[in-house]
Amino acid sequence: MIRVMLVDDHLIVRSGVRLMLGTADDITVACEAETVRDALLQAEKEEIDVAIIDIALPDRSGLELLKLLKARKPKLAVLVLSMYAEDIYAVRALRAGASGYLTKNSPAPIIVAAVHKAAAGGKYITPTLVEKFADLLVGEEQPAHERLSDRELEVLKHIAVGSSLVRIAEMLNLSPHTVTTYRARILEKMGLSSNVEIARYAFENDLLL
Repeated sequence: MIRVMLVDDHLIVRSGVRLMLGTADDITVACEAETVRDALLQAEKEEIDVAIIDIALPDRSGLELLKLLKARKPKLAVLVLSMYAEDIYAVRALRAGASGYLTKNSPAPIIVAAVHKAAAGGKYITPTLVEKFADLLVGEEQPAHERLSDRELEVLKHIAVGSSLVRIAEMLNLSPHTVTTYRARILEKMGLSSNVEIARYAFENDLLL
């Protein structure tokens, strides 16, 4: 039996995924969590084979959770199930050790197949991701936000929705000075000059879902 942990702050999403996984006789949901903190506690307490996590969690980024889980339990397979399109976070997630990246409009057979693949030690790669990696290999020009670190991307998204630097610092557990430094790096790396341009870029590239 494959034991799964679901990590998402929306009950309706967890319930939907639980129902989809229930179509497989050899998969059971062992535990659920709404935050990174809860997920880490559950991972220590429960015997789990696969974690299915969201990117957007209330206390910290799902990418941070992915890295923490892999550091603490290297053999744990982690699948990212997100509302964000694959071209935004998928490559980052796989580089951080994810066993696959799925969007929340994935049907039950796809999610079940991904869990089976991950539990067996493999990686579930969609055709879209295969094409994405091919573009990287041949050096095709990538979107400007691909130049950003995971943390810089998170700061960019908060700036884009109008959060103040002080508020961003509070949400990400950083000092305002550090957030200011991140903002300067974002502007430099992306060739932008203001928060308005950051917001426009984020909107045009579907970073604000």
